[in-house]
Amino acid sequence: MTPLLWLNGVLLPASEARIDPADRGLLLGDGLFETMRVAAGCVPLLERHLDRLAVGCATLFLPPPDRAMLRQAVGDLLTASGLVGGGMRLTVTRGCGPRGLRPPAQVQPTVLLTCAASSNAMPGPVRLGVSRYRRDGSSPLSRVKSLNYLPMIMARMEAVASGHDDALLLDGKGNVAEASAANILLMLEGRIITPPVEDGALPGTSRARLLEAGLCVEQSVPLARMREVRAAWLVSALSLQPVASVDAHELKVDPKQEAVLRELLFGTAMA
Repeated sequence: MTPLLWLNGVLLPASEARIDPADRGLLLGDGLFETMRVAAGCVPLLERHLDRLAVGCATLFLPPPDRAMLRQAVGDLLTASGLVGGGMRLTVTRGCGPRGLRPPAQVQPTVLLTCAASSNAMPGPVRLGVSRYRRDGSSPLSRVKSLNYLPMIMARMEAVASGHDDALLLDGKGNVAEASAANILLMLEGRIITPPVEDGALPGTSRARLLEAGLCVEQSVPLARMREVRAAWLVSALSLQPVASVDAHELKVDPKQEAVLRELLFGTAMA
């Protein structure tokens, strides 16, 4: 069966969807996206994702899509697809424009929603390799999920080519920032620590929930201190994944602590 999607107000099979060749998201990466978890046939953290999308739109001077329209679109796509558990991606671009960098005077954003079922397999431990690419925590773009993902793509590709599963990126000062597509949690000095956004960490939705619950704290972690880290996890809206190693430094598995984190993040459909 051909997957369904929602594009600019219309539900249709993915095979019939068309993006204008002049769309700035396609040509320039001029846009944002949100990856959202689907559980029990709904998006339990939809409002958090829409909040972050609104912040990102303001950062990019991009007119935000109507919030009520997005809520309705999410519901319509979930109903039409019959998806119970998995993921949904919301993509918003600045729409079409003339040649060059300057946006059109009147912006008509392109809004796309896609969804997919999740695998039942639990993600296994990952081996991280420290990347040569850096995160710039002083840039406003480091705090939004823009369509410009080439540094992360290259970091992941180079990590896999060197025998790792994913990349660990640092900031310009050599502090740990995040992985290529996830925040990182580090067990250090008896606490779970996550790098601050000033060090290049994306303000992830799962990361925010853990901070609000007091299950982790923000703290800069220089790469040299990784040898002191006992356990670590990658966390995103869709998963919590233990880290097996960072370069040559082996990490321990902490099932008890992982269970606490997993229960808060994914324990119930409406958590």
